[in-house]
Amino acid sequence: MECGVTGGYTNGTTPAGILADVRSERSPSKTGLHVNFKDKGEIKERREKFLTAKYGHHQMSLIRKRLAVEMWLYEELKKLYETSKQVDDVNNDEVEVDIDELLDMDNDDERRRHLQNLLINAKGPQSDVKKFINDLLDKAKTL
Repeated sequence: MECGVTGGYTNGTTPAGILADVRSERSPSKTGLHVNFKDKGEIKERREKFLTAKYGHHQMSLIRKRLAVEMWLYEELKKLYETSKQVDDVNNDEVEVDIDELLDMDNDDERRRHLQNLLINAKGPQSDVKKFINDLLDKAKTL
C-alpha cells in the first residue's frame, strides 16, 4: 500500500488531515484480510474423517423400504431352509434371491416360476413356500 505525505515534514507530528487521507485510500474489502496457518496435525486429523452421503427424504424412505423387504426376505428364507440338528449339514443348500432380477422380469408368472425353481430344495412344507412366494411378489410390487 502506498502512503504519501502531501505537505512537508515538520517536527515529527502528523497532522490529522494526513491520517484521514490515508484511511480513505484503503479499500474496505481489504481491511479484514488475515491468514490462518494450520498445524499439520489438524490436516491429518481432517483426512481421517469419513465422508457420508446425504440423501433426500424421499430417497431415504425408498432405501428403508428396500432394506425392510430384504431383511424380511432373509428371515423367511432362514425359516424355509431350517434343518434339524441331527441331520448332516453336507447338503446345506444356500439360495440367493435377487430382488433386482425379480423386478426386471416381465410378469408375475415368470417371477413365480423363477422363485419355485430357486426354492425347490426348501426344507419347509410346500404350503409355506407358496405363501412365501405370494408374499414376496406382493412386497416386490411396492418397490
